[in-house]
Amino acid sequence: MIELGVPYTDGVLDGPVVQQASRTALDAGFRIEDLFAAARELSRTSPAALVAMSYWQPVHAYGPLRFAAAAAASGIDAVLIPDLPIEEATASWTAAARATGLGTIPLVSHRTRPDRLARTVAAATGMVYAAATDGVTGNPQPVSPRLPGLIARIRELSSVPVAAVIGISTPAQARTAAAWADVVVVGSAVIRRMEASPRAQTAVAAAAGRDFAAALRPRTHHTIGEATR
Repeated sequence: MIELGVPYTDGVLDGPVVQQASRTALDAGFRIEDLFAAARELSRTSPAALVAMSYWQPVHAYGPLRFAAAAAASGIDAVLIPDLPIEEATASWTAAARATGLGTIPLVSHRTRPDRLARTVAAATGMVYAAATDGVTGNPQPVSPRLPGLIARIRELSSVPVAAVIGISTPAQARTAAAWADVVVVGSAVIRRMEASPRAQTAVAAAAGRDFAAALRPRTHHTIGEATR
């Protein structure tokens, strides 16, 4: 699976690495249409499922139904909007996603109250993202000891896959998270390697993907690579 991130200047969950990648993309002239162009290209050349991650403001500015329709038409399978509360998503996004066949992916953490966790997970139609660490993306913290309990609670509420996200920085951490999660999401760690080798970013990103995937074998879990275009 491949996650395509929509660059945004005020991403509350974005750590320094993703923030800089977003600034670079925006300075280069990124527009929402570039997301759909990338998705169309990937759909033609790769069998991987595609997930789009965007904060609410870009989706709202583009138009929720228009965004959902364009995303589905370009080959995107599901969308994550991490700063859209479940109480607001029902009226502003869920219907658009349902009408266009897009999966919806909520983000939860061990701090999510039990009643809110139940409502949030019930709305998931693609998978559920579970925070593997506290803080923003790319943070150096170890995988939280609360992750197994969080995933267990999610599985009591839904049968959709559960992804461990935020702060998976090393192949060893990916292996640890994969002991409980169905999917492991890696973003900042790949971008760091790309920034360190500006003349060989594609090759370096591919090598990073292989390193993280190898850490999960022989398990049958999948790795999502996050790309900010």
